[in-house]
Amino acid sequence: MTTVIEVEGVSKKFKIHHERHQSLKERLLHPRSGTTEVFDALQSINFTVGEGETLGIVGHNGSGKSTLLKCICGVLKPTTGEIRLRGNLAALLELGAGFQTELSGRDNVYLYGAMLGLSRKAVDGIFDDVVAFSEIGQFIDTQVKFYSSGMYVRLAFAVAVNVDPDILVVDEVLSVGDERFQAKCVDRIMRFQQEGRTILLVTHNADQVRALCDRAIVLDRGEMIADGPTRDSLRIFREHLLADAVEHDPSHLLGTVHIESVSTPSGSFEVKSGAGLHLDVSVVSQTAYSGNFVMELFTHNGLLVSRSDAQGAPVNLLPGHNHVAVDLGQIPLLDGVYNLNVGIVDPRGHNVIAWSERAATIQVTYDGREGGIVELGATIRQQ
Repeated sequence: MTTVIEVEGVSKKFKIHHERHQSLKERLLHPRSGTTEVFDALQSINFTVGEGETLGIVGHNGSGKSTLLKCICGVLKPTTGEIRLRGNLAALLELGAGFQTELSGRDNVYLYGAMLGLSRKAVDGIFDDVVAFSEIGQFIDTQVKFYSSGMYVRLAFAVAVNVDPDILVVDEVLSVGDERFQAKCVDRIMRFQQEGRTILLVTHNADQVRALCDRAIVLDRGEMIADGPTRDSLRIFREHLLADAVEHDPSHLLGTVHIESVSTPSGSFEVKSGAGLHLDVSVVSQTAYSGNFVMELFTHNGLLVSRSDAQGAPVNLLPGHNHVAVDLGQIPLLDGVYNLNVGIVDPRGHNVIAWSERAATIQVTYDGREGGIVELGATIRQQ
């Protein structure tokens, strides 16, 4: 596999000025006032990305994800280290990045194309496709300062995917806009994957990372703490989120609750499609705690099948061993292997208290010939 992105020993430092004087008078009267702090946004990052690979970059807010992408795209210069790219790159770094707000959407399409090295004739050739994909035809000659956030993203994404890039960089912008357009963007990204293009994707949506990425890296406080298969990296990411919650929010007594095991009365996790399944979840708690039980089911390839509503499953834990009974009345899944994640979250569903990734593996057997994931149970009759 040809390497198209090389990140070698990249670090980025920023100076943070405290009590910095803004006027000339203040600087003359207090020439030595104010302090400067050095902030390490990135610390010795090393990885490579192969041609046709889709790499997810995950981490909590402030972990260095956007800084890393800006260094890769040339917006920021690393303090140390080197970044090498092979091929032309199109980037969606942030909402409206690169747009001139006083210009119209039409003018910004040509400006963005010029920034990517395209001639006016080349932009003429893709202009209609850009407008059609963005779905803002009647507003294309309106100044972009009057655009909504969704219109910004639609136009920027439409330009980026139509300039025929070898490398596409997307930073969080898929979280803006309606669900239908998000699905349209994901569909285009999947088409890029089929064409063998390289993609870097930053998102807080773990489902998108599972569905789209071959591999993921995890950043934490500027350091890369994981680089591997998507499933393994997301597990490490969850564990660090929980560890951070314990460190920064001891009032919730986080870390005192542990998912010990998931079992069935028969000891088997094999079930026929359409049948029910009873699960016993053993939870050990060091203190009394009232939270909500959550459950996620994924295909073996990481596609989300179902996530339970945390608000609808309250549990009251007592000190010691607790048992949570889960009854799946009917499993309408087709033949396949499915991974189960379980956890406890706070009453509002904002913070994870305990989590077990791949707590159980469920084998569903199906006697029919249908394909896909779910048995629709359709009744076919001729009238």
